[in-house]
Amino acid sequence: MEENLFYSSAHKDHRKWLLPAALIAVFFGWLIAGKGMTISMLLIAVPFAAGFLTMVFYYPRFGFIFFIIYCFMVPGLGRHIQGPQFGLGQDGLLVLTWLGVIFHRSGKFRFRHLNNDLVWLSIVWCIITVLEIANPEHPSLEGWFYEMRSATLYWVLSVPLAFLVFNKKSDVDLFLYIIIILSLIGTFWGMKQLYIGLDASENMWMEAGAKKTHLLFGKLRVFSYYTEAAQFGASQAMVAIICIILAAGPHKFLKKAFFAVSGVILLYGMLISGTRGAMFALVGGGFTFLVLSKQTKILILGGLMGLAVLGMLKYTSIGSGNAEIVRLRTALDPNDASLQTRLNNQKILSDYLSNKPFGAGVGTLGMWGTKYNSDKFISTIPPDSLYVKIWAMYGIVGFIIWFGIMMYITGKCAGIIWNTRDLVLRNKLIALCAGATGILLCSYGNEVMNQMPSSIIVYASWVLIWLSPRWDTKLAVMSNNFFEPGAGTAIRLSLCRY
Repeated sequence: MEENLFYSSAHKDHRKWLLPAALIAVFFGWLIAGKGMTISMLLIAVPFAAGFLTMVFYYPRFGFIFFIIYCFMVPGLGRHIQGPQFGLGQDGLLVLTWLGVIFHRSGKFRFRHLNNDLVWLSIVWCIITVLEIANPEHPSLEGWFYEMRSATLYWVLSVPLAFLVFNKKSDVDLFLYIIIILSLIGTFWGMKQLYIGLDASENMWMEAGAKKTHLLFGKLRVFSYYTEAAQFGASQAMVAIICIILAAGPHKFLKKAFFAVSGVILLYGMLISGTRGAMFALVGGGFTFLVLSKQTKILILGGLMGLAVLGMLKYTSIGSGNAEIVRLRTALDPNDASLQTRLNNQKILSDYLSNKPFGAGVGTLGMWGTKYNSDKFISTIPPDSLYVKIWAMYGIVGFIIWFGIMMYITGKCAGIIWNTRDLVLRNKLIALCAGATGILLCSYGNEVMNQMPSSIIVYASWVLIWLSPRWDTKLAVMSNNFFEPGAGTAIRLSLCRY
């Protein structure tokens, strides 16, 4: 047959693929018919997964940004989609991004930049956690594995990774907007839970055991798409104090308005969580801001205002008609039943750990202790606090090392900020430092700093503060005091670059 526009011999060659294509189509049709929609969803996901892998290996920075976003989404995904271990997806994302960095063909990543004290401190804590495998109490290896992920793995993987891929001055703004927007979405989702109601998956989670801690006297403790109400409240408080500090900084009016409104909304999110300990994130963060502001007048005025608010909660009945304020007020009551129970548990732990300087082992109490070390007495005692959990797992020796590391990092962050000359940059760094310090203080009452998304917010904040001296400039500041002559010029010069 003669070749023409509609027919050519080349079409004959294509016919050989018809039979294999038909067989593949029949095979996938049989799979979908036999296995249900799961297979079809997997087939749809394959090209997206391939595209995601390509993006991570070409732009490892994208992998880390997605990791931050994913850390907010994990608990909500776990409640609404049964089966997949979304928590392990955090590990996978970090490892995948690391592979993207290691095998990046450009060779642009300078690993020598990882030779700094923040990275080495994370490695030291990781080594201590690994050594805990040999704890004389012989804890379960499975319990150790699951607990060490939040105790050290995310720390030791994310901090050096952030130094490599999240190290531009513009990343400070990017990071702030990511956590603020995701936190605001969390607030709105929480308001939906409170005023419209929980969906079927959330109700199922409540009925599975969460109701006893999230439904008190008929009042819902809102948890949004976070792990639980305590994490939601603490995270909201942390990002709220960040927004409030940014609103007080030398930014343009629209930015200041956005930060101020966001701060108020997030404070409301903290209140509806019913998390009393979240208030201490505000106290710690606010005190950090007042000290680092370098302004005696603001320090005194802010301190008096803070004491006035605490005094109002403790010594008056103002706001007693509001359930959230009533619950917040109990955080300052030394006779509160919950506080007495915690103190009693700490006394029991003190007796139990008196002859265990290295603790009972990683993963021996809390959720993983109950699941994998149920044969041990310590697994029956709720830690209720990150500080208590570190003390119980690592012993007094490990706790002193951990607390020393926290104090060193906090102190060095403050020192870096104290010497920062760019007013706009310094305001952002103060906000990050205040958020991290607030969540550290808040962790005395709840396990929050070792849970996502608080963990990654703290780790990324540390890294950005550590990197900030390379972005600082002399031109940006003429005065350390916003209210002294010349400060206005300094602010204008600084704003010109943003």
